[in-house]
Amino acid sequence: MIENFKADSVQMSVKLCGKVFTMQIRAQFQLQGLSIDAPARRVTTSGLCTWRMLYSLVLALVCAHLLTLTTLVMAASTPLTYFPAGLIYEYRWKLLELALAHTQDGSAATQLNPYTEDITQNRGVQLLQAGAIDVIALGTNVERESQMAPVKIDILRGIVGFRIFVIRAIDQQRIANLDEQAMRQQLTFGLNSQWADVPVMRANGFTVETSTSYENLFGMLAAKRFDAFPRGLNEASRELEERKVNYPQLAVEKTKALFFPFPVYFWVKKDNKALAQRIEHGLTLALVDGSFRKLFETYHAKEIAALAKEKRLVIRLSNPNLPPGNPEPDTHWWWR
Repeated sequence: MIENFKADSVQMSVKLCGKVFTMQIRAQFQLQGLSIDAPARRVTTSGLCTWRMLYSLVLALVCAHLLTLTTLVMAASTPLTYFPAGLIYEYRWKLLELALAHTQDGSAATQLNPYTEDITQNRGVQLLQAGAIDVIALGTNVERESQMAPVKIDILRGIVGFRIFVIRAIDQQRIANLDEQAMRQQLTFGLNSQWADVPVMRANGFTVETSTSYENLFGMLAAKRFDAFPRGLNEASRELEERKVNYPQLAVEKTKALFFPFPVYFWVKKDNKALAQRIEHGLTLALVDGSFRKLFETYHAKEIAALAKEKRLVIRLSNPNLPPGNPEPDTHWWWR
């Protein structure tokens, strides 16, 4: 895996290799009392042997030079492995592609490969620390900022912190009739035990039932193990669409929402400063030229349009696990 990303130095390295190559050939000629710049002369038998030896040396140097160039190009285009993978995370990795494309400097495009094993978020962090994963895209908390290096540009502009609920369709009216206090007293919410919003919900007085399996949460909701499954504004409808055959009794709740500051960052290994700087620079360039916003709005157009028409009771929550130095999310691209 990549420890230090070197794509931005390939062109300089190629030029340096070319200079070294020329110097090596010139040195070999001089050892034989010849000049690489001298005009051609009649070649004697002994001179022919010398030229054959020099030809072999030059050929060896050419091969070595080509090998060096190949190594440099491979270093520039070494694939990056990312986590998490799946359709609901597609936007995150398209944004990383965009950031990397802004900083290619003429080198080969960086290939992005998903980490395909089914693992928890905690395991993903461990694999990043071990070098098996290069980039992670997750929300922040104090523990994660102590384990990994964040690129502190919120890639989802706060939209994941706007939570609407997946519920049993039969409960639409019951939940619509609840006020904020009654929601805390009467509802149990289901979440993955390793998600960073579990402590946020509990700190704000909500009852939470957990599972280590994201997929199991849909079955638990259908089986009445809890009442509501909070999902990001950009996640709920897509997730239900993918599971409508297995869970036709589930629906998106229409009247309530939670909102808390929950920035989502790209994360890299702590000592991989070059990759972190490259991603940050690429995202900054994409913000300046508008391509970041264009990609965001393309992927979230349906949710943005629906939110503008809906009248939801939005309950604002504090996030006690938000590390110092993280600004409030800028939500004006999609909300207000």
